[in-house]
Amino acid sequence: MNTPVSASPFRVAIVGGGPAGLMAAEVLASAGSALQVTVYDTMPSVGRKFLLAGKGGLNLTHSEAFEPFTGRYGRSGAALRPMLSDFGGPQLREWVGGLGIDTFVGSSGRVFPAGMKAAPLLRAWLHRLRVAGVQFCMRHRWQGWSESGALTFSTPQGPKSIETDALVLALGGASWARLGSDGAWQQILLGQGVGVAPLVPSNCGFDVQSWTPFFADKFAGQPLKSVAITLTDSQARHFSRKGEFVVTATGVEGSLIYAASSLLRDEIAHCANATFQLDLLPNKSEEQVFREVAHPRGSRSLSSHLKSRLGLEGVKAALLHELLTRQALNDPAQLTAAIKALPVVLTKPRPIDEAISSAGGVRFDGLTAQLQIKTTGAARSPVFCAGEMLDWEAPTGGYLLTACFASGRTAGRGVLDHLGL
Repeated sequence: MNTPVSASPFRVAIVGGGPAGLMAAEVLASAGSALQVTVYDTMPSVGRKFLLAGKGGLNLTHSEAFEPFTGRYGRSGAALRPMLSDFGGPQLREWVGGLGIDTFVGSSGRVFPAGMKAAPLLRAWLHRLRVAGVQFCMRHRWQGWSESGALTFSTPQGPKSIETDALVLALGGASWARLGSDGAWQQILLGQGVGVAPLVPSNCGFDVQSWTPFFADKFAGQPLKSVAITLTDSQARHFSRKGEFVVTATGVEGSLIYAASSLLRDEIAHCANATFQLDLLPNKSEEQVFREVAHPRGSRSLSSHLKSRLGLEGVKAALLHELLTRQALNDPAQLTAAIKALPVVLTKPRPIDEAISSAGGVRFDGLTAQLQIKTTGAARSPVFCAGEMLDWEAPTGGYLLTACFASGRTAGRGVLDHLGL
C-alpha cells in the first residue's frame, strides 16, 4: 500500500480486544508507519471471551453456501451481507491458515481449527500484530469523551485522556460481563445521541412456569436427546427442528433451545409467554405411538408400559408426569398427543449475563456502510463500531465469530479510507 509522507503517524485507538477489535487492528496495521495503532481493553489480557468460546472446541465458522449462511442472521442479514461477502467462511479459513493453523469441517458442517483450541490461534495472531507494531494497553476502562473530545479511561494508575485521529469501538454485547462485555457503553453512546437498540439475551435458556420441587431436584441437568421442538409465534413465524436440550432447575437450555431463542424471546416480549411443542419421539409417527400406548398393559404400571413399548423413561417419562393431568396420562389418545406434541410454556429468558451472546446494539441506520457513526456528539475524531455491539444476532455454529471478524475488517478499512491511506 502506498501511504503519504507525514511528519507523524495518525493515531488510531481500538477499544475492545476481542475478535472484532483485533481484526480491525490487523487491517490498520497494514498501513505500516503511517499509523500508530493501540488496542485498549478493560481486562488484564485480550481475547478472554474468545478463549472461553474455544474451551470446548473453537467453532470458527460454518461451511454452508453463502445464501443460507447469510440467512442465519435474520433481519440483520441485509446489513451484514456486504461484510460477509468480503470476509465470510472461506476467507476466514484462508486467514487462519495464514497463521499456520489448519482447519477442518466437522460432520455438522461446522469449521474448527486443528486441535480444536482457541489459544494457539490467539497466540499466533497476537505475535503477528505485535510484530506489525500494534500496541496493547490493558486494564483501561473506556469512560467516553472529555469536554475537549479526547478519549477518557479509568486505569489502575488513575484517569487518562488520549487524543486520537480515529476510534474503533469493539466493546461486545452484554453477556459474560466477567470477561469484559458488560454493555456499559450503551449509556455513553446514548448520551451522545447515537441510536442504540436495547441489548437482550440471545442463544439463551428460558424459565418455565414452574417445575415441581421433585422434578427440579431429580432431573435438573438431564439432557433430552433425540427430540424435536415446533412453534409458530403470534407473527406467524415458524420453527421446527430436531436436536437436544437440557432441563435446568428453572426451565430449559441447550443447543435446540438456543436455535429458537430469538423467536421465543420475542414472543415472550409480545405475549408475556411462549409455548413450544415437544416431540419426545420424532422418529415414530403418531399412529405408531398410539398403537403402542393403547396396547393392553395388564398389571404393569404406566411407567413400565411406556418403557417397554416405546423406550420412554427417565426425564422424558418424568416430563409427561410433570405436565399432564392424571386423566390425560390414562387416556391413550391424550397421552399419544402429548408424546408427539407436549406443550412447554416459557415465561422469561434467563438473564443476559448467562446468555452466549446478546442481540441489539448500535443501529445500522445510524452507521455508514463502513460502520462509521454518523452522529458522535463530543467526539473529536471519527468513530467506527464493530462486532457484537452492533444491532445483529446469530445462532451458534460459527456465525457469531464470522460476523465479528467481518465487521472488524470493515471498520478497519473504513478508518483507512477516512484517513486517505
